[in-house]
Amino acid sequence: MALLRDEAVVRVIAHDSQEDYSSWLLPAVREALASSGLRMEDVDAYAAAAGPGSFTGVRVGLATVKAWAEVYGKRIAAVSRLEALAVEASRGPAWVGAFANAQRGQVFGAAYQRNGTGLVRLGDEMVTAPGRFLETAAEFAKGESISWISTDAQCLVSEEAWKAREMRGEIVECASTVRAPMIGRIGLSALAEGRFTDALALDANYVRRPDAEIFWKGSSVHGR
Repeated sequence: MALLRDEAVVRVIAHDSQEDYSSWLLPAVREALASSGLRMEDVDAYAAAAGPGSFTGVRVGLATVKAWAEVYGKRIAAVSRLEALAVEASRGPAWVGAFANAQRGQVFGAAYQRNGTGLVRLGDEMVTAPGRFLETAAEFAKGESISWISTDAQCLVSEEAWKAREMRGEIVECASTVRAPMIGRIGLSALAEGRFTDALALDANYVRRPDAEIFWKGSSVHGR
């Protein structure tokens, strides 16, 4: 989690232990606020990753900011985890491919095109095989070079199809797994542009259905 004042990061606390995120989060927030001489009432808005990512992690983060928004009447900026990766890609090619490990031999991925100082997402965020994501991003880039960025570079570079990209001189930049500061900055920009939501409208973008839903529906079908 990160505490920001305008663009300045005041405090970052990384979830780098085996403790469940749900039990770690609130004490971490209290610590960050107390060390900065602030209270929850002093926070003007919240930014949270709305996905894609693990069902539990996304759900805990969104449920927490929903509760705060209800209690304190503050705004929420829902931020894409993949956009928070893409904006950190080095300047260069007009195209950016951002991805993260989705487990089960798949990646969460999205392709973007640079637009001035910002990014425009091309198509939907997806969960797919790494090789298929390579193909999709290449189709969007229309044969041009791509900036790749991820917290899990090995997911892509281990693919046979990656060799062709590597021969073009492309690499996968390895981003930090600590995403909160960038999520906060994107959230600030969204708030300044009037793009925010409230507790009622906030929703997750899991991209892939949670296991509980898949297995439950599968059981229902077999039961028939």
